[in-house]
Amino acid sequence: MAVPFYMAGMEICMNKKKKKFVSYAKWGYIFLIPFFAVYIVFSLIPLISTFYNSFFENYMVGLMQVGPKFVGFDNYKAILFNGDTLLYLKNTMIMWLMGFIPQILISLLLASWFTDLRLRLKCTGFFKTIIYMPNLIMASAFAMLFFTLFSDSGPINSLLMQIGFIDTPYKFLSNVGSTRGLVAFMNCLMWFGNTTILLMAGMMGIDTSLFEAAEVDGATSMQVFFKITLPLLRPILVYVLITSLIGGLQLFDVPQILTNGTGDPMRSSMTLIMFLNKHLYSKNYGMAGALSVVLFFITGVLSLVVFKITGNDKRKG
Repeated sequence: MAVPFYMAGMEICMNKKKKKFVSYAKWGYIFLIPFFAVYIVFSLIPLISTFYNSFFENYMVGLMQVGPKFVGFDNYKAILFNGDTLLYLKNTMIMWLMGFIPQILISLLLASWFTDLRLRLKCTGFFKTIIYMPNLIMASAFAMLFFTLFSDSGPINSLLMQIGFIDTPYKFLSNVGSTRGLVAFMNCLMWFGNTTILLMAGMMGIDTSLFEAAEVDGATSMQVFFKITLPLLRPILVYVLITSLIGGLQLFDVPQILTNGTGDPMRSSMTLIMFLNKHLYSKNYGMAGALSVVLFFITGVLSLVVFKITGNDKRKG
C-alpha cells in the first residue's frame, strides 16, 4: 500500500527534528562529578577506613607499634562496657541539657515576641542581627575569652572581690558545677540565636486566621501559645531537638579549651569526643575507630527519627 505524499513529508520532518534535538541531561551529571569526587575522597573513604580500623588492635607503646592485629568486636566491647565511656556520655548529656533547656525557652520567648504583630516592636531587624551574631564567632574564641574572664586572677573574680561579694578568688574552673555551667552557658549563648530564627520562621508560617479565630473565641495569649502555636511548631521543635542533641554528642572545642584538654575537675567535663581525641592522640586507631562508629550509628538513628516524624507530619497535613 502506497504511503500518501503528505504523510511521508511529515515523517521526514519529524525525523529531522529528532536528529536536531540535543539532550542536556548529561551536563547535570557532569556538574555533579566534583561533588561526588570531594565526597568520596573526604567522606566516604575516611568512613570506610574508620569501620575497617575499628576491628583491629593498632596502637603505640612508646616508640613501639602494636598491631595492626584483627580482634573482631573486642574494641566495641571495650568501648560499650567501659565505665569511662558511660561516665563521659553522662557528662556530655548533662552539659548538653544544661545548655539546651534555657536555649529553647529563651528562643521560644524571643520568637513569640518578634512574630507578635500586636506588640509593634521597633528595631526588630537590629535585635535579630544582634542575637544571631554569637553564632558567627568561633567556639574556640569564645572558650578562650571565658577562660580569661573566669580564671582565678581574671576580671570576674577581681570585680566580685572589689564589690565585697567574695574575699578570695573563686575557682570557677576547679568546681564541677561552675565548669559545667560555663560550658553550657557558652553553648546556649552561641546557638540560641540560630534556634530563635528557626522558630520565628515556623511561627510566621502558621495561618493567621487561626489566631484571629482564637481571639474571637476569647482565648488568652497563653492558651493560644500552648493550644495553637506549640502543636503547629512540632516538626521544627523536633528538628531543633535532634540537631541540638547531635551537636551535643559532638561537644568538644569548648570544654577542650576551657579545661586545657584535661576534662577537670575530676573528669566531670570530659566529653565523648574529648575521649575520642585522646585515643587519636595516643595513636590508638582501633579504639578511636570503634568509638567513632558507635557515635555514627547514634547520629544515624537520631536522623532517622527526625525523618520519620517529619514525614508523618507531612502525610497528616
